[in-house]
Amino acid sequence: MLAFHQSLPAYRPTPLTPVPGLAAELGVGQVLVKDESQRLGLPAFKALGAWWAIHRALRERPGSPELVTATDGNHGRAVARRASMLGLSAHVFVPDMVSDAAIAAIRTEGATVSVVPGSYDAAVAEAAAYAGDERLLIQDSAWPGYEVIPQLIVDGYSTLFREIAVQPDLVVVPMGVGSVAQAAVTHFRSEAAAPMMLGVEPSAAACVTTSLLSGELVSVPTSKTVMAGLNCGTPSTLAWPVLRAGLDHAITVEDDDALQASTDLGAAGISSGPSGAATLAGLRAARSRLDLGPDSTVVLISTEAAH
Repeated sequence: MLAFHQSLPAYRPTPLTPVPGLAAELGVGQVLVKDESQRLGLPAFKALGAWWAIHRALRERPGSPELVTATDGNHGRAVARRASMLGLSAHVFVPDMVSDAAIAAIRTEGATVSVVPGSYDAAVAEAAAYAGDERLLIQDSAWPGYEVIPQLIVDGYSTLFREIAVQPDLVVVPMGVGSVAQAAVTHFRSEAAAPMMLGVEPSAAACVTTSLLSGELVSVPTSKTVMAGLNCGTPSTLAWPVLRAGLDHAITVEDDDALQASTDLGAAGISSGPSGAATLAGLRAARSRLDLGPDSTVVLISTEAAH
């Protein structure tokens, strides 16, 4: 999939930006931020997975199907953008807590948007029901019986981690349904000197952390959070066993801390929305329990631009 991404005219590796002020604050050698605020012409990393999955799925199912997905924002926009590029139609389902601005951004890509009362999980169910057998569902969360495309999406995310040329001591990833964290764990656990892995999610949607504490995959009720891209109530069935085995730490963060982290990254010249900046909030909250010192290198994955 790296060759596929490199073949795209808009492909460029995204920056790995040092933030010396954060390194000093946290007592480590380096804090490097993987800045996904501009990826393939979109303000988030999601196109890496969605476009690779669409590419592979259309090889197996040629023709002109409608692409269908559910989203908290960035994934749906990425699916809609690729559909437009390929001359296909797209239908995107969003929970009613998604902002008007995010819905408008998806519509600018030419997609039909349906707003679903309730949670992200409810929007996923509506999208899957609508897609049926006639349309192509491009969903970034897996459940029993629907795992091929979500795995392709995770595989597509691996390009992000292949671009990281340094050897970190700690990688901090946001979780949501867990797919990008799954990609991170899969990539770094294949290395001889694997770094520690810290997963971060909102307190208002702590599905992975709750599952880890329970010892089994569970769904949790969700409420509104500024970390809209992480507002998910059920972990992906593909991500769950990988995260259970591969995460060293998981932590939840509050909205105010994510907003402060977004402001602080902005002051350092990095555009990062609350979902992306959650990794900095999580690192701050977990710092006292992490085995890091003055020579440690920390990589924060910032998944989206500021809104």
